Amino acid sequence: MFEFDALLSTVAKGEAKPFTGLPPYHFVGGNIDEATVPSKALAQAIGDVIRDQGHAMGKYGMNSGPQGHLPLREFISDNLKRRAGMSVTPDEVLVTTGSLQAMDLVNKALLNKGDVVLVEAANYTGTLTKLDALGVDYIGVELDENGMRMDALERALSDLAARGRKPKYIFTIPTVQNPTGTVMPIERRREMLALAKQYDVPIFEDDCYADLVFSGARPPAIHALDDDQRVIYCGTFSKTIAPALRVGYLVAPWPLMGHILPLKTDAGSGALEQIVLAEFLPGHYDDHVAGLLPMLHEKADTLCASLDENFGAILEYERPIGGIYLWVTLPKTIDTDRLFQVALAQGVEINPGSQWAVDAAANKHRMRLCFGHPTVGNIREGIAKLAQICFQEFGLPIRSGNVERP
Repeated sequence: MFEFDALLSTVAKGEAKPFTGLPPYHFVGGNIDEATVPSKALAQAIGDVIRDQGHAMGKYGMNSGPQGHLPLREFISDNLKRRAGMSVTPDEVLVTTGSLQAMDLVNKALLNKGDVVLVEAANYTGTLTKLDALGVDYIGVELDENGMRMDALERALSDLAARGRKPKYIFTIPTVQNPTGTVMPIERRREMLALAKQYDVPIFEDDCYADLVFSGARPPAIHALDDDQRVIYCGTFSKTIAPALRVGYLVAPWPLMGHILPLKTDAGSGALEQIVLAEFLPGHYDDHVAGLLPMLHEKADTLCASLDENFGAILEYERPIGGIYLWVTLPKTIDTDRLFQVALAQGVEINPGSQWAVDAAANKHRMRLCFGHPTVGNIREGIAKLAQICFQEFGLPIRSGNVERP
């Protein structure tokens, strides 16, 4: 067998293992409840658009240019106006292959090795991984129950200014923050904009979970409050329609958009997904999302009740008000890196906190649990099993209704 190892580039030194399927109790990732995927309506939309518009796929970009299918960009613009309070034109929208590509494009356009950015101290692991790969310095800004703290942000900006450094951007997930689930109040959003203006720094707003606030009411996007076009914005349909569609979007002003477009070298995101969504979304999106919220709320309540029953008072969390995940703090004697390993071997998968924070060592007693994909029954069974594994490995929790004792 030919040996490729000696030929690998410096960025190809990592190695993935073959996929062997999801474990029985799966509390990781942005997967959603399979029963909520609107497959019948999507099937109808696919048939309609293939018959009526399939010929347009004979051209790169269809008839809409490199930014993506125009009817989909028009829907995104209208949807952002209604739901997030944003005023953007379709020309300011770029359809991407998921929000991760949007993040890659912004990073390529703005960041060089050695640059510095400000991020929330607990953060989406994909954000941190991408910054690490680029050789970018990032500083974690403390959070509280209302998201990124503005006193901590001001201190970080001031400290950098005193050292003659300016961050390339402030990255924030203000609505259903990942992994903490916080929602930043409008007053704090205005404070962030004021600080960004004072220190002349742009904001990169990730709003991927904003439509999943259980009450159906969310604050306006930071972008909506911006009066000098310093906010870059990204969103996705992965958490509301289907993650496997891989359709996200980036909102950026010109001329920044003009610098981003040449960096999107994939000849365009998938056309079929775009034209199908453009057909499906206008008549279905609001009702579809409204149907998701009570289901997700029930799952969140089930997860919290199961944790309380099986772990008791040894853990802490803020009850979710939206989204698909919960940030859990355990006693410091419990190393969730180790818990992840032993639990996975027994069919339960969690996200260890060290992978979801700037300071990995300080968060090894935390974990992220995703409840979007498992059923209510699966959540109950999985958390009971996780508590039993935790007891066997760490001797905690001491009191738990479903944990067997020797």
